[in-house]
Amino acid sequence: MPGLILEGGTFRPVFSCGVMDALLEHGLMFDYVIGVSAGITNGVSYVSRQKGRNIDILRRYRNDPRYMGYANYLKCGSMFGLDFIYDEIPNRLSPFDWEAYLAYPGRVRVGVTNALTGRPEYLDGRALDEKCTMLRATCAIPFFFPAITVGGTPYYDGGLSDPIPIRKAIADGSEKNLIVLTRTADYRKTLSAGTKWAARGLRHRFPALPEVLLTRHKRYNDTVCFCNQLAKHHPEDAVLLRPAHPVESFESDIAKLDAAYQEGYGMVQARLGDIQALFT
Repeated sequence: MPGLILEGGTFRPVFSCGVMDALLEHGLMFDYVIGVSAGITNGVSYVSRQKGRNIDILRRYRNDPRYMGYANYLKCGSMFGLDFIYDEIPNRLSPFDWEAYLAYPGRVRVGVTNALTGRPEYLDGRALDEKCTMLRATCAIPFFFPAITVGGTPYYDGGLSDPIPIRKAIADGSEKNLIVLTRTADYRKTLSAGTKWAARGLRHRFPALPEVLLTRHKRYNDTVCFCNQLAKHHPEDAVLLRPAHPVESFESDIAKLDAAYQEGYGMVQARLGDIQALFT
């Protein structure tokens, strides 16, 4: 069972959008798709086979204040326009093909962080509702989003507890995987002052989360190392794609987003044989 593993990163996964559109162009549909944050949010359009949908949405709405802007805090407690992004766009402005999505025969896993326990959980993407609640949850960066409740449980961004869910994929039986990262090879995460501040701000409401935030950089770097080792020592089982040029998480320059998309698209063309071998 070949799997597709998708890292998040707000707007950095525009690189992954290029990757997924190239996969669709070559008729490569993975049986298992797992990711966190914007990675899996873009990934559902791959599952619904809507080539070009993700990049079209970014081109049209990235700089629309309904999509992102401080005024949204007054409407929904988020920097992002939650109802605009997860309801207005998929259900009216740029329709998501629900029929094709639900016809997908494989498995979709949406990584989230349980705000009460601090542990990662992996929701069944086939249970996605029309308000895209679990996608809101996996993208819920503390203080940019409120905690999002799914099934009575509050959740935050899946990238907090499991930023690159490759180990979960392997545990689920996905033995051959295409791992799509959104950071360059030289990137190493550090513990920032902003993360320390966020940890202090959450300690009273969600006591399990500060430790998750304060150790996130170690968990991220360890997982990247694990991915590197898989791709190096088991190239027949793991293909690793990552951008050569960095993209800011909150990049607003459409030309730069387009360039990152094209880089991802071109990388699939360059590694097509390796990727196709995962299906054999």
